[in-house]
Amino acid sequence: MKKILRTFFSRFSLIAISVLLQIVIIFICIEYLLVDYVWFYIAFLVISFALIVTLPFRSMPAEGKITWLLLILVLPPFGAILYIMFSKNFISNRQKKMYKKMEEKKDRYNIKKDDYENEMKKKMPIKYYGQMEYIYSCNRQIGFTNTKTEFYSSGEKYFDSLLTELKKAEKFIFMEFFIIEPGKFFDSIVEVLEEKVKNGVDVRLIFDDLGSMTKVPFNYYKYLTNKGIKVVKFNRFVPIVSAVHNNRDHRKIVVIDGKVGFTGGINLADEYINVTHPFGHWKDTGIKLVGQAVDELTIMFLTNYNLQRRKIESTSKYLNQFDYVEHDGIVVPYGDGPRPVYQEYVGENVYLNMINQAERYIWITTPYLIIDGKMKTALQNAASRGVDVRIVTPHIPDKKLIFMITRSSYETLQKYGVKIYEYKPGFIHAKQVLCDDDVGIIGTINFDYRSLLHHYENAVWMYKSYALIDMKEDFKEIFASSYNMKDYKQNRIIHFLCKVGEVFQPLL
Repeated sequence: MKKILRTFFSRFSLIAISVLLQIVIIFICIEYLLVDYVWFYIAFLVISFALIVTLPFRSMPAEGKITWLLLILVLPPFGAILYIMFSKNFISNRQKKMYKKMEEKKDRYNIKKDDYENEMKKKMPIKYYGQMEYIYSCNRQIGFTNTKTEFYSSGEKYFDSLLTELKKAEKFIFMEFFIIEPGKFFDSIVEVLEEKVKNGVDVRLIFDDLGSMTKVPFNYYKYLTNKGIKVVKFNRFVPIVSAVHNNRDHRKIVVIDGKVGFTGGINLADEYINVTHPFGHWKDTGIKLVGQAVDELTIMFLTNYNLQRRKIESTSKYLNQFDYVEHDGIVVPYGDGPRPVYQEYVGENVYLNMINQAERYIWITTPYLIIDGKMKTALQNAASRGVDVRIVTPHIPDKKLIFMITRSSYETLQKYGVKIYEYKPGFIHAKQVLCDDDVGIIGTINFDYRSLLHHYENAVWMYKSYALIDMKEDFKEIFASSYNMKDYKQNRIIHFLCKVGEVFQPLL
């Protein structure tokens, strides 16, 4: 009984109830006005017509436009109200100005573009240089050669290496995560961070308020602040109905002294290192960067940190901290986020470019597979031209509805020769792609609408890095531990409902 009461009166439950009540009250008021005031109904019909006319000119995926158009037409005027309230990422003008100022700081390398282009074109095929050029044109994030990579095939290995590197910190530690949760993993890190603060190290932490809402007590950030850690809750969840709550910080970044950086799919909670097992064995991966490319992780962190604090600070003293390292290929850390902060769907387009460039094979792991028509077509075309396309998803789901929608994509993809696997031991949370032994991606970006459209994300694109060799061995072990789903047939009723639900996937 105590557990039930504690759950009912938790912050998450109270906020959910508050938001639900607001929606009910809004619709009751609208229903009342529609019945009693004809002019109100006529006014909303005019507004609905105006929205239908202007919707095609919105910068959003075609599937999203179709979904909203359907809602406006089928549910007048409620569809129009939902569209006005939830279709746009409402970034404040102050945030836009601050982000622009942070963007202006990205030309800190003072590179000569022609020299840079000539150097990189000598190091790789033109198709891969084009991928780098795309990231640069969108984000002003360049490729680095002075960087060493190390791949981690499990959260446990990542955890051990992270603790080791944190203990070496002398100047600053920056950490940015979607989820933090007290336990063996995070408590061990907090212990190190507290000691480092006492030694004069600048320690900063960003965690997503909604992502961690059910994981930490409401005032947990005060507990961390009292230890000297500079804590920021990203996009604090205020219980007011708004589309701004879609924009979560899904990044996982650690920067130590500007010399060492970590990223990947791993959050700071015990299931990621298999201390707890809510969904069977948790399979995740990460990567460590040592060298110049860490600067990009530093800037991504400082951008989100300062946006939340509504302050601008110079980034120069945190950059160029590296020494020369024995590098192993070319590394491009890059970010993505909601429009209009980011002008392009960088995460999705980098994936699409890689799929379209594949010649022999492209292997993918993702916890969710909820993709748009462009992505499906690219995967199908690659398989049809003889590329070995493999996708691994979990066999034990963390969200059953999303799991069913994920499985509803199998049949169509497999008709074109895409091979689908499910990770037998449990839940695979890794977000990684490997192509033709030449290029790979590891980061935070899922193959789903939320990651590709709404969240702040990050990843690392690599060409001929040593980490790719270990990634390939990891993929082989994953395939050996997975079910080949070639004979899978989804229940027809569930499949039908999922396909109907596909119309509304852009709103998930």
